[in-house]
Amino acid sequence: MKLASVVTSAGRRIGVVTGDTVAVLPAELRGLDEAIRGGPAALDAVRAAARQVTAVPLAEVRLDAPLRRFNRDILCTGWNYWDHFEESRGKREGQDPPERPKHPTFFTKGPDTVVGPHDDIAYDPQLSAKWDYEAEVALVIGADCRSVSEGDAMSYVAAFCVANDVSQRDLQRAHGGQWLKGKSIDATMPLGPWLTTVDEVPDPANLRIQCEVNGVVLQDASTAQMAFPFARIIAELSWGMTLRAGDVVLTGTPSGIGNARDPQVFLNDGDLVVTRVEGLGELRNRVRLTKLH
Repeated sequence: MKLASVVTSAGRRIGVVTGDTVAVLPAELRGLDEAIRGGPAALDAVRAAARQVTAVPLAEVRLDAPLRRFNRDILCTGWNYWDHFEESRGKREGQDPPERPKHPTFFTKGPDTVVGPHDDIAYDPQLSAKWDYEAEVALVIGADCRSVSEGDAMSYVAAFCVANDVSQRDLQRAHGGQWLKGKSIDATMPLGPWLTTVDEVPDPANLRIQCEVNGVVLQDASTAQMAFPFARIIAELSWGMTLRAGDVVLTGTPSGIGNARDPQVFLNDGDLVVTRVEGLGELRNRVRLTKLH
C-alpha cells in the first residue's frame, strides 16, 4: 500500500493512494502514526477500510508529512555512499576522517525539521549562508526491536518514503564536528509523499534516487551504490538500542551535494527542490524566506 496523510477540515486522515487517486478513510481509523504503531493488524484494517471508500483524485487533496507523532529525533545515516564520502574529501574544513568508516555513521535531526511533500522549506540567511540539499530514502520501523541480526533486520521495517536532509553546512562544521545543529533547523526536511509498504518495493537495493533544483538534476544515483545496505543500518543501529515502531531512519545521500561542487551550489529563496525515488514518489518543495531567529 501507499499510505498518505491527508489534510481535511476535520483533521488529518489516512489516505490510501492508488495511481492518481486516493481513498480518504474515516476518522475512526485515527491517523497514520497510529496505524504504523499498530502493526500488521492495523494495516490490514486500513486495507479493508479503503475497499469501502470511493477514491477521489489525488490532485484535489493536500498531503501532509506521512508521520507527525515521532518517538524521538529522526535517526540518520551519514557517509553512506562512497562517492559522496569521496567528493567531500578536503572540503570538510579540517573535519575529514582519516579513512573510510568501517561502520555506518549515525546522527539525529530534531523532529521539528519535518515538513510535508509540497510544503515550503524554511530559509533564513541570517542563520546560515550554506543551505544544501540531500536526497535520501527513509525507512519507517514497524515493530519494536533491539540487537537484530542483519538477516532479520528488514522484517522490522514497515515502509519506505522519500526525504531531503536539507543541511546548513557552516552550522554543521561550527559545533565540534557534531552534526545535530547543522541538521536540525525547523521546517527544513521534506518527508513523504506517502509511505510505501515494504511488500510494494521488490528490490529496495536498486532504487534510482534524484534531486533537482530549478529543473537541473544535481543528484542521480542508485541505492545499489550504498556503502552499508538498509539491513546493515538497522542491525547496527539496533545493537543494544531499542528501535520503536514509528521511528524514521534516513539512509544517506549520494554524490552531487552543493557543498562539494566547484563552484559550490547552495539553496536560495524561491528555489524549487524536487526529490524523487523510483517507486516511492516525489517531493516538490519551494525554498521560502522565513524568519527563524
